[in-house]
Order: sequence, then structure tokens, then C-alpha cells
Amino acid sequence: MKAEIICTGAELLSGKTINTNAAYLSKELSAIGIEVAYHTVVGDNEKELYESIDTCTKRADILIITGGLGATYDDLTKETAARYFKREMIFDKISYDNIVSYFEYTKREISENNKKQAYIPEGSIALKNERGTAPGIILKEKDKTVILLPGPPYEMQHMFLKYVKKYLVDLSGNVIISKDINFFGISEAALEYRLRSLMISSKNPVIAPYAKKGEVVIRVSARAENKEKAEEILNPVTEKICKEFSDYIYATDALNLESVLVEKLTQANKKVAVAESCTGGLVSKRITDISGASKVFECEICSYSDRIKESILGVKRETLEKYTAVSKETAAEMAIGIKRLTGADIAVSVTGVAGPGDLSVDKPYGLVYIGIKSEKYSDVLELKLGGNDKSDRELIRNLAASYAINACLRAI
Repeated sequence: MKAEIICTGAELLSGKTINTNAAYLSKELSAIGIEVAYHTVVGDNEKELYESIDTCTKRADILIITGGLGATYDDLTKETAARYFKREMIFDKISYDNIVSYFEYTKREISENNKKQAYIPEGSIALKNERGTAPGIILKEKDKTVILLPGPPYEMQHMFLKYVKKYLVDLSGNVIISKDINFFGISEAALEYRLRSLMISSKNPVIAPYAKKGEVVIRVSARAENKEKAEEILNPVTEKICKEFSDYIYATDALNLESVLVEKLTQANKKVAVAESCTGGLVSKRITDISGASKVFECEICSYSDRIKESILGVKRETLEKYTAVSKETAAEMAIGIKRLTGADIAVSVTGVAGPGDLSVDKPYGLVYIGIKSEKYSDVLELKLGGNDKSDRELIRNLAASYAINACLRAI
């Protein structure tokens, strides 16, 4: 089956809002074996939307439209779709009751024009919006399926996952299962290059890469008439990828590095402590963002100044004078110091130059050292982060934090 995505809204055309809906839907549709042929962006213009619907329904089996389901006069997606398919707009009491309940729950007063959102094209299916007021809609016309979803990503994504994804899987008549393989320490381009022939030759399962901040996820999706046969198709491919790239894989079906770290520390009954400089507490924040971190996180010292590195962490003055704060020697002593102070099973340190601005040491932007210390393992990593633009402070700090968390996983 082929699908097309239309995203509506003048703000998308003006560049004021990034069109994340199209990217999200494309990923989700690809994962369930539905090919996305085109993306279209249309302003708040009924004539142009009508023409886009006409074009898309002639060349795709599934049409998904996001946006234009609000209560204002220029929200015309439902009305335009109804006109195109020659359907009357009818009042749906269940949708209206849901809207009323939403306003009552949020302690806001409902407006008369909110009633407009409870009208749906005749013969369509209304989808409950649990994060807003505008219901979604599924409209079937012979062999065509048209799905209307709210524009706000927070609402759209929830509705797609809860209602639409299963509907589309059932529509295809297959069972689809997926596995995400989580990589760290290899770029998307390098990974794709090494997997290119397998990705091209493999139509079932489908292999698709997704880049995250400093990470890459390979999603492998297989479809078959039942779960057992889908697993028979999926498992050999995922096992082959995992074997070939074992040095870079930290988990499968994981949320992120820090969630895996908290899980592994909990399983091993171990605790971690952190000494940070250039990352300014980011490593600790990411770890403690995960539920359950209180059982495994011991302490964090943000030692931005040399004085704190020396007086609290115990970094030797001669080390700082001879090698500077940004050095493998300082990183090693920071890790030893935080481990000694806390008694944690695993200690990690970060020191580097995040930039931009005046440098206190003659070191390039993006130079970072990660120190790791445990009872049976110690190491210092030298990293050069940030790509060609070494002044990208946020990127350098985030990548450094990721490498620090990954170092803790390796220590476990």
C-alpha cells in the first residue's frame, strides 16, 4: 500500500514551525510496511487543500492529513474532505461529550465554536482526542482510506499510536513486528554505508535507520500472516546486524543510553557517581531524569573551577599546572577523586572545551576527556567532538554526556 501525507497550516509554509508531523508519520508508516510516496504542505486555503486531496487520492491508497481540525473559521480540513467525497457534515454527540469532558477536566469554559469540532463527515469514524479537543477522523471511500489527525504533534502522535496504527495494520491484513537496535559511537552515514546492500535487498523485513542525538537506531520490521512467521523473518536479520556491529550496540528496544544505564546498575546492584566540568551537570541530569535513578545514583560534583577540582576532588596542583584542566591526567584524577569521596562502584568524569569564547587553555573546541574508574576497570577516553563547527556548545556537551554514560555501561 502507498500513502501520502498532507500537512496543513500557514505556519509550516512560512518556516515559523518545523514540519515534524510528516517525519514522524513517515517513520511510523515505514515501520508497518506502508510506503510513503509524497509529502505535501498546504496553507489554510480551502481551494488548495481540495486540489491536494484530489491529486493525492488518485495516486495513493491511504491519505493522512494533519491540522485544520480546530474550532476557528480557517480550520476547514474536515469540511473540505467531506465536500470532496460528497458527504454531509453531521453532529457526533459522543465527540461533543468528549470535548465537554475535556473542558471540564481542564477547568476551562467551552466556547460555542468548539461545537464545530463535534461535526464529522457522514459515514466516518471519529477518533477520541485524549490530549485536546479536536477528534480525529477515518473516512473510507471504496478502496481509499483518508485519515484526518490534529496538527499539534503532542495530540497527533498519541492518536496515531493509540488508534490509527492498529487500524492500518489490520487494514493490510498482516501482523507486523519491529525491533529497534540501539547504536552508539558510529555515525548514521557510516552505519548506513555498511548496511546499504542489506537495506536495499531486504524488502521484508524492512531495515530503516533513524538518527538521534549522538545515537543511531536501526528499526527492523517484518510482516507476515501471524506473529510466529513474522518473528521467523525478523530474527535472522536482527541477529546478523547485532553480530556484525556488537562493538557499537548498547541495547535493543531501548529508550536511550541513560535508561539502559539505570536498568543495568539496578540489576547489578551498583551505584554511580559523576564529576563534571564542561558538561555542567548534564550527565547527572540525564541519569536522574530516569525513574528509579535514586537507587543507583550516588553523587555529582560540578567542578567547573580548578580550585574545586583540587580542593574537593583531590586533583593534584602539579597535574593542573603541568597538563591543564583539560587533559587525560586531570580526567583520571577527577574520576579517582569522586570514587574515593562517595564509595560508588563506578565513577565517571568529564572535562573539556565546549566553547565558544575565550579559551583559558590552548586546546581546540570539542576536545573532551572522559575518565572512568571502577574496581576492575579504568580508562580515559580522548574525544574530538562537534564536527566541523567546534563552536557548537550544545552539541559538544550532549555528545560528551552520551560518551560518559556509555563509558559507565562499558564499566558494568
